[in-house]
Amino acid sequence: MMPLILAALFWIGVHVGISGTALRDRVVAAVGEKAFMIGFSLTSVLAITLLVMAWQAAPTTSLWVAGPGLRWVLAGLMLPTLVLFMASHKRNPTAVGGKGLGEEARGIQRITRHPMLWSFALWAGIHILGNGDTASLVFFGAFLVTALAGMPSIDAKLARRHKQSWPGFAAQTSILPFGAIAAGRNRLALPEIGLMPPLVGLLLWAVLLHFHRAIFGVPALLM
Repeated sequence: MMPLILAALFWIGVHVGISGTALRDRVVAAVGEKAFMIGFSLTSVLAITLLVMAWQAAPTTSLWVAGPGLRWVLAGLMLPTLVLFMASHKRNPTAVGGKGLGEEARGIQRITRHPMLWSFALWAGIHILGNGDTASLVFFGAFLVTALAGMPSIDAKLARRHKQSWPGFAAQTSILPFGAIAAGRNRLALPEIGLMPPLVGLLLWAVLLHFHRAIFGVPALLM
């Protein structure tokens, strides 16, 4: 189990301890943005490779068993998770280095300014509950921590880089889904999200649900 824990800490350290911190800014200042991105990408590939290998080799202990009822609920929750992931690719300033921060928040950004990270967090949480063993808790927990901690980290990075446009964008959006809408700082506009994210998300959900055993070795549902 220790190699898995170390691999998880390495993954979290790379993405939370470097990616959105002032350390990143100092490294970029020293080596340049392109060199940093190449090094960061290679390090990320190494980190995920070590994490997957450690998870596959780790001993594990069952903590709870997800019965058929819970697995149906979790499978259902994967649908909005995949729709959220697909919607995050459409005009997402927090995922493209702040491009578009000076414009009005639209589409999925009205709901949350970190749709991609929320999709990762939901995916990880769903799989923690669905697996219920110690190895999965560490493995998927690493992604959950990275996603949740990454949101304020990215906000801090964008606030440093875009001192003029960030305050306005932050005022009309929220980390917590529907937070800005509930506070009256934005409104729900589902047509702005378009038809493709939900349609592609639904198709991907159906494919993964049907082929989960063939792809990952375990069924998504227990009959």
